[in-house]
Amino acid sequence: MELATTAAAAAASAARPHSSFFSPPAASASWNTPSLASTSRSVSTSSASTSRRRRQWHPVASAAVELREAAAGSGDSVRVTKTPQPGSSVKFSIEVPKSIIHECYQSTLHEYAKRFKVPGFRPGKIIPENLLINYVGMQHVQDATIEAILKHTLPQALSSVEDKALEDSVRILTQFDDMRSSFSLDDVFRYDVAVDVAPEVRWLSEDKYKNLKVIVEIDDAVDAEKAAQKELQRRHKALGLLRIVADRGLQIGDLVVLDIFAETINSDGSKGEKISSAESTGFHLDTEENNNLVPGFLGSLIGIRPGETRSFPIQFPESFEQESLQGVRAQFTVVCKELFYRELPEMDDSLAGKLLPGCNTIDEVRERILERFKAVEKTAIEQATDNAILDQLGKLVEVDVPRALFQEQGQQLYGAKLLQLQAERKLDKDQLASLSSQRSVQAYLEDEKENITRIIKQMMAVGDIFKSENLQYSTEQLVKEVENCVAEFKQYNQDYNEDNIKQQVQDVLEAAKVLEWLKENCTIEYVRQGA
Repeated sequence: MELATTAAAAAASAARPHSSFFSPPAASASWNTPSLASTSRSVSTSSASTSRRRRQWHPVASAAVELREAAAGSGDSVRVTKTPQPGSSVKFSIEVPKSIIHECYQSTLHEYAKRFKVPGFRPGKIIPENLLINYVGMQHVQDATIEAILKHTLPQALSSVEDKALEDSVRILTQFDDMRSSFSLDDVFRYDVAVDVAPEVRWLSEDKYKNLKVIVEIDDAVDAEKAAQKELQRRHKALGLLRIVADRGLQIGDLVVLDIFAETINSDGSKGEKISSAESTGFHLDTEENNNLVPGFLGSLIGIRPGETRSFPIQFPESFEQESLQGVRAQFTVVCKELFYRELPEMDDSLAGKLLPGCNTIDEVRERILERFKAVEKTAIEQATDNAILDQLGKLVEVDVPRALFQEQGQQLYGAKLLQLQAERKLDKDQLASLSSQRSVQAYLEDEKENITRIIKQMMAVGDIFKSENLQYSTEQLVKEVENCVAEFKQYNQDYNEDNIKQQVQDVLEAAKVLEWLKENCTIEYVRQGA
């Protein structure tokens, strides 16, 4: 497979992938019951890598061990039916035998007896079951028994996936009210639970990532020679003087001030609605900087004189950035308010210091400007190459993305976006609080579903290659990058979890090693646009 990626676009959107991380607290569905024993829904903090995102199985309380031993002695055990589900999820249908139900029930009564002082009974004295239940309330005892059953049976039920279950992904599917209504000491107790597991990477090619061929398409915008020449011209123009044009019309190289009006043209040729987004008063147009103009607009203005009004039709291209105007026919009316030309000083060594402080000759100016743009070009091409390889990897694998992993990755991307906006001082505290709401996060996840899924597939492919090729990175690199990330969080007063940051930095370092290895072991072809 081949893939073409534009270097200019990659350079424009490039950001350090490990510069910021954000994990909004996950919404937890908790039952508001007077529980005596909590269910085992607590999980450790989330991490980014699926190779390390395993559920942390905490030691089960001794009471649970005793219950399992008692059940084993009676010949009864928890019955578990496992059913694979879409999204790398597994559903468990669990049947708890009467022996364990009774053990949990008796354990609950025992705990209540220790915690509550029933009138007429001294501490430590055995309280008859019916009196204790009447004092505490049957519903409270039943709810606490159900939670004790869940706590003691969940670890056993999910033990078959404990080595690959994802953190924060356990979901009890049966509603608590349904558990209440079906609960009985004389019948088995049933409930369903689901958990996401680390997805498998399925390579679509027998060669997997071997013999990879990548085509990187490089835009003229990152051509160092051309960019340096434009920059020199820009600096030269900045030293010029604007002179009023009085005896001729507009020419390329002039600067003109325009009032622009536009309206759509109906299919019958009649005038339609105003196009407010295309209108402007006192618009300054440098005719040498016309890349953002609608095709045909500048050509229709050549020769226009101050005070003159021109009207002409133009059709917006199908690829126009504003979707509502793509392919629209419009009638433009333009009034030329003022017209100027630049009187430029001669380009000689006397201008060197003004063009670039510290330079003595024009050649030195050219050399230093070119050197800067060569560095920019190199960075842009490297970033475009990385993106092209990652995009190619994403196309070579199939991954059944779990919900938990999608949510986590999406939250991290959204948080990185917010942190970048905050760093650029584009958000105040109120805006940040609004955009950090669960509603805003979920809206982002829905809008960016395709992009988030693509990134996860790339991440999974990278992890598989890193493991398969036995790649390594140094401890010094890890420590340094973690310190940099922590410092960045502190700089912007952001909450962070250092363990999460460490694991996320590990992902970045893994990706860097994989990309380095692939560049040495795949075929990369660079193509200039228009070549």
